[in-house]
Amino acid sequence: MDLQALESYATHHTTDHSEIIKELIKVSEGDLEHTDMLSGRIVGRLLSLLVKISGARRVLEVGTFAGYSALMMAEALPEDGELFTCEYNERYEDIARTFFEKSKAGSKVRLVMGKALETIPTISGSFDFVFLDADKINYPNYYAMILPRLQEGGILVIDNVFWSGEVLNPQSDKARAINELNKQIRDDDTVEQVMLPVRDGVTILRKK
Repeated sequence: MDLQALESYATHHTTDHSEIIKELIKVSEGDLEHTDMLSGRIVGRLLSLLVKISGARRVLEVGTFAGYSALMMAEALPEDGELFTCEYNERYEDIARTFFEKSKAGSKVRLVMGKALETIPTISGSFDFVFLDADKINYPNYYAMILPRLQEGGILVIDNVFWSGEVLNPQSDKARAINELNKQIRDDDTVEQVMLPVRDGVTILRKK
């Protein structure tokens, strides 16, 4: 079985991006390194559908990068929805802000710059939906900070939970941190979750 061919097949049978997001991808690929950090059409559309299905109105994203996933979710939010996205790297700020301003959905987005472990506490209130895709070393710390802020019945989506398969035999600090979080979620009876073999592994959990 050719898994890469199957992923390509799945991508081409998944709802396409809006024109503004296609432009964002093109600019990101031209101006930035590590564009594999873009979530990709399958994960992006999964986020969009989950936001719509859950009826979320208040979203937190940890890890903005160029703004791709933030806009995918913002497009799915109702007009009165609000999305806070946290980013530390100023190199990505200009592209993200440019596309938030260009997009009709961008008015729902609030870009919060700084270390997320310091900025998340400055955002008041709770969240219906959270997407975690930031520095992997701090995954367990983010989980401990975010879960109490997640509404009952709220959804948390975590990207890169496979870390290119390294979680099977974690040797690096990042792989160990992700594996620690994966075990923590598995043993947490306050949530129900599914880990999906989508792209680099995606966990979706619901707070009971």
